[in-house]
Amino acid sequence: MSKVLAIVNQKGGVGKTTTAINLSAAIALEGLDTLLIDIDPQANSTGGLGFGRDDERASTYDVLMTAVTPDAAMLTTEIGTLKLIPSSKNLIGATIELIQQDRREFRLRDALAPLRERFPFILLDCPPALDLLTLNALVASDGLLVPMQAEYFALEGISELMSTLDRVSQAFNPGLALEGVLMTMYDERTNLAQQVTANLHEFFGDKLLKTTIPRNVRLAEAPSHGKPVMVYDPRSRGSDAYRDLALELLKRNKIESPKAKERAKAAKTGQEFKFWPYNK
Repeated sequence: MSKVLAIVNQKGGVGKTTTAINLSAAIALEGLDTLLIDIDPQANSTGGLGFGRDDERASTYDVLMTAVTPDAAMLTTEIGTLKLIPSSKNLIGATIELIQQDRREFRLRDALAPLRERFPFILLDCPPALDLLTLNALVASDGLLVPMQAEYFALEGISELMSTLDRVSQAFNPGLALEGVLMTMYDERTNLAQQVTANLHEFFGDKLLKTTIPRNVRLAEAPSHGKPVMVYDPRSRGSDAYRDLALELLKRNKIESPKAKERAKAAKTGQEFKFWPYNK
């Protein structure tokens, strides 16, 4: 069975889509079949993986609203083990259309059910709003991954999100849990970052992930080239950070990747581990 994670924060500009793209790519490069579903009408994950807007192409909208299967909408990315179900502008009106649908909160969960045996990880890039699209993602998920910046106002929004998690868990998805809180655009040199981190650790305990994502020019540039950062610049700090995040989540979920044995063997022999195929 797979792990379905909703990457969610109702506040925009916190690195949500950057995390969706690069975490899914890092997991896929560990040799695990990974699926990223772009549920955000802005379609930034779709573009960030090299696919332009094409409203004639099957998308998440069609999977939610029509008889189109996830397989019919699935695209193969530059990383062969990473698949994408793209977004489209049709999702803009989907929240209104969903109101009239049967099982409106469960449509994504129902669509994903056949895929759980095939993909160890399914990641959902959610809109920056707590609407019916996001609700579908929460109902379909096993856990929430919450990216946030080390700033004061981020702390205010997190309580609303936790309240939403509790309500969704009680009403629709008893298995929904917080997978982790991820600090993004992080600068450990600032007092504010250290203070916010201390506050979050006090509140969330081990749910605050050890990995932090730094501000990094190459990480910011990668989406404009339609590539994950570990393809665009595999030796950048941003690439290293998302690899570390992938390994942390795999360890937490007791999932051993095909690359884990290769990494262990390389460590024993003193050889450099090749994060195939991009760090040649």
